[in-house]
Amino acid sequence: MEQAATKSVTINGAQLAYRLVGPANAPLIVTLHGGRGFGDHKSDFQAFLPLSSDYRLLSFDLRGHGRSSRTEPYSFRQLVEDIEGLRRYFVGGEKPCIICGGSFGGFFAQQYAITYPSHVSHLILRGTAPSHHHEAEAIQVLEARIHRAPGLSTGMLRDKIFGQFDSDLEFQLIMYAAAPLYSESFDADIALRRNIDTVFYAKSHNDLYAEPEKLFDYRDSLSTVTAKTLIIVGERDWICPPAQSRVIASLIPDSRLEIIQNANHSVHIEKNAEVIGHIRKHLIQPAELS
Repeated sequence: MEQAATKSVTINGAQLAYRLVGPANAPLIVTLHGGRGFGDHKSDFQAFLPLSSDYRLLSFDLRGHGRSSRTEPYSFRQLVEDIEGLRRYFVGGEKPCIICGGSFGGFFAQQYAITYPSHVSHLILRGTAPSHHHEAEAIQVLEARIHRAPGLSTGMLRDKIFGQFDSDLEFQLIMYAAAPLYSESFDADIALRRNIDTVFYAKSHNDLYAEPEKLFDYRDSLSTVTAKTLIIVGERDWICPPAQSRVIASLIPDSRLEIIQNANHSVHIEKNAEVIGHIRKHLIQPAELS
C-alpha cells in the first residue's frame, strides 16, 4: 500500500498535519481520530489504508493534537468548521465527502453530519456515542474490569479522563494506566512505546471537556442525518459500550449497525479485515459517488 508523506495545510488559521493517498479523482474519505487531547491520525490512516485502492483517504491531526498547530480555540464547533474547510480545500464546491469518525472523532462526525447534511454522502461511526451519557456507563464497565488496569481508579476516569488534567505529564501517566482497557490483546511493551511516542496536550483536552463540550447530546438531532450510515462497535468496547451505538442506530434513518465479536474500543485495528469488509460491502459503493 502507498505510504504518503505527512504534509500540512492552513485551515481556519490552523496548520493541520495530514496524509492523503488514493486515486486523484476518487471519492474522498476523511477520517477523524479519537483521543481528546492525545490522539492523532496515524492509527486511523493505517487501519483504513486498504480503502485507498478505490478512494482518496485523508487522515489529519485535529488542531491542538499530534503534529498540527496549537491554534485555539478548541471546541466541537471549531473542529466541525475545520472538517468543512478541509472538504472545501480537497473537494471544492458543494460536492460531498465520506466522513469516518471513531470515539471522540465520532462525536463531531455526528455534529458535522447534522450541521452540513448535504456535504456528507456516507457516514461511518466507530466505537462512539450520541451523548455525554456514555461516561456513566463507561464508569460502570471500569468497575467490573478494574482488575485489568490496576493503576487506574474510577476517580481518575471520572475526574481526569472525563474531566480536567493538571499537566501533560499527569495526562500521559493516567492514559498509560488506562491502556490495558482499550484492547482485548494488550501488549505492555507496545503500549509503552506508543505512550512515549504520543503527544499529550492537557490544554486541548481540558478545553474540549469544558461546557458545553462536556454536555454534548445529539439524540434530538440525529433524525436529520441524511448520509448513508454504518455504525461499527466492538462487543467489548469499554468506553463507548455497544448500547451507545444501538441508540445511534435507532435514531439515524436507515442506518446499519455491526457489532463485532471479541473486539474492544480499537475494533478497527483488532478486527481490521472484518471492519474494512463491512465498509466496502455495506456502506461505500463507488458507483453511487461517481
